[in-house]
Formats: sequence, C-alpha cells, structure tokens
Amino acid sequence: MEHPTPAEFRRRFPAFADTVHLASCSQGALSDELSSALAEFQHTIRAHGAPWDLWMGTVERARTMFAELIGATPDEVAVVPSASAGAYQVASTQDWGARPGLVTTDLEFPSVAHVWLAQRERGARIAFADEHDGQVRAEDYAAAIGDDTGLVSVPLVSYRNGYRFEVADVVAAAHARGAKVLVDAYQGLGVEPVSVRELDCDYLVCGALKYLLGIPGIAFLYVRGGLADAVDPPATGWFGRRDPFEFDPRNLDYPAGARRFEAGTPSVPSAYGAVAGLRLLAGLDAKAVRAHVTDLTSYLVDELRAAGETVGSPSDAERRGPQVAVRDADPEALSAYLKSRRIVCSPRGDVLRISFHYYNDASDVDAVLRALADHRRTR
Repeated sequence: MEHPTPAEFRRRFPAFADTVHLASCSQGALSDELSSALAEFQHTIRAHGAPWDLWMGTVERARTMFAELIGATPDEVAVVPSASAGAYQVASTQDWGARPGLVTTDLEFPSVAHVWLAQRERGARIAFADEHDGQVRAEDYAAAIGDDTGLVSVPLVSYRNGYRFEVADVVAAAHARGAKVLVDAYQGLGVEPVSVRELDCDYLVCGALKYLLGIPGIAFLYVRGGLADAVDPPATGWFGRRDPFEFDPRNLDYPAGARRFEAGTPSVPSAYGAVAGLRLLAGLDAKAVRAHVTDLTSYLVDELRAAGETVGSPSDAERRGPQVAVRDADPEALSAYLKSRRIVCSPRGDVLRISFHYYNDASDVDAVLRALADHRRTR
C-alpha cells in the first residue's frame, strides 16, 4: 500500500490555504473527508427520516476502525460519549473495598483525574506518582504502586507539556503487583503508534476530537478481552444490552465484551465524524507519522531555545510527544496575537501549546517562530 506524503495529506485540509493549524492537542484540523461525512449524515435525515440501520452501521464502522487502529478486536471496544465517561465506567466497576489503591499523576488530564478523585466516596485511596520537572518516570509509578493498588492510570502523552510516558514499563510494574491499568491515549493516538497487545494494558480510552481528526461527542473505551468486572456497570442503558433492539424493560443482561460499558444512544453525527478521521488515518504509516512529527517538534524546540524562549517540554525527543509547550507570562494574550496572524495554537495554564500532526510542515514552524518574535518585540 502506498501511503500519502505529508504534503499530499495536507491537501486534504482546506484550512491550510490561509491558516496555520498548530492546535491538534485541542482540535484536529477540518478535513474534506470530515466535511463530506457530516453532509452525508444530514442527507440521511433528509432522504430517510430516521435511518437507524444506516446510523448503527456507521457506529459499528467507527468501533471496528478504532479497534484496527490500536490492534484490538471490535468486541473489545465500547463506544462512549467522552474519555471521562469511559474512565467513569472503568472506575465504577472496581471493588475499592478489596483493593482501594488508585495511582495517578499530576500530569493527568483533569477531566479524568476528577473521575478518580470522586472514587474516594466509594473507598478509593488516591496516590500520585511523583513528578520531576514535568516528567513522571516508570520508577515513580512503581514507587507509588502497592499490594493493595487496584487501578493505575497513565496518560500516553501529557496534555500539559507533551511528555511521552513510559507506558509499557508502567503497565509491567502495575501488573507485577496485581493492579489493572488504564491508558488515556487522547493526547497522542493518531500520531503515536499504539498496540494494546504490546502495551498489555487492561483499558485504553481516547476521544475522536483531537489527533483522530473527528468532532466532539464520541470516544472509545478498549477493554481487554476476558477482563472481568468486580461490579456490573451501574451507568447503563439500552446499548449496554446483548440485544439493544429487544426493548425488554425487565431484563438487565450485560454482554461479555466491552459493549457492556455502553449506555444510551451514541452521538450519530460524531460517529460519522469519527469514521471520517479514522479513514484518513488508516491510509497512513503510523511510524512515518511519528517520525515526521518528531522532526517538526525537534526543529521547533531547537529554534525556540536559540531565540531565548523557555520550553516546558522534554528535551529528549524520545520522551516528547506531538506537542511543544512554550512558557509565557500571558499565554492567552499570546494565543490571541497568533490568531490575529491566522496561527492557531492552544494556551493552557502558564504555557502556549504548539502541537503537530502529519499535515504540518516546516513552513508552519517558521510561521509561528516569526510571529512569536514579532510579538516579543511589541512587549
């Protein structure tokens, strides 16, 4: 199979005609594929009214394509509304009385971290793996994991500074103590190659909005085949049944696979968007994508440091994901200035996040460097 070059892929995203999109950590750029998919959804309503067979077929395609992306089977993937909803489904099925320990990190995305904190009411004891200069190593996790730890949560990449976690090593350390592991892949999947078999994780969650090039309203929860729940999922609904269209209000039968974590009607427009993004990604070589993105982040980091900027991301490219964080006294104002130059980045806390996908190239780096230098001269 011949894969598209970055330049060929870039042409699928019309915004690059007049905009530099460097905010995939918040929202992927709009593709022609996504625009067509959303128009197709509108057409199904106009032409068919309520075509459930078409809609559910699209949801199943999204499930199958996501499973293929991470090396899972469709039966191991649940369709959920968001990553935090997926995290809640996992947390709600743990027996915190038997194994109360839950290990997380300050580099966890807050929406997921808040789900973990809420488990204190159910008996969970939260521990945070130590952070050192914006990094949390596998040994930091290992030191926080005890014999009573039930669940360990590790991001694939940190939303805050682009730090790439040593996920496989964290999983191994957790399993050695009998704990399960959830991986939040939202800040990397789509530009980072992921195999759940190689990671050996128990759960993985990711939404379609960012590097998967979709829209809000849909996420996917991988649940390792054969994994048993201590507690049946209490947040459930008709799509969490073995046959959703049986319409039996007196029967609560949970499927053996990941679908047991599903609840109400999925966001159908979001499923169309997810299929569009996953279709684009399916045509790429994941290792080539990562190499391309690493070249861009390395180029940006070197130039930023040469210009005297303070970079909040790891220096080691092996530990740096698709995002570079630039420290600034007022990231919101800096972002607004860049936006006036039609350069879209993402401010968070005390940093401006500049993130890359396969559609970015060196001209985008040069554009943001020029604009940043101009902004500094005006202050």
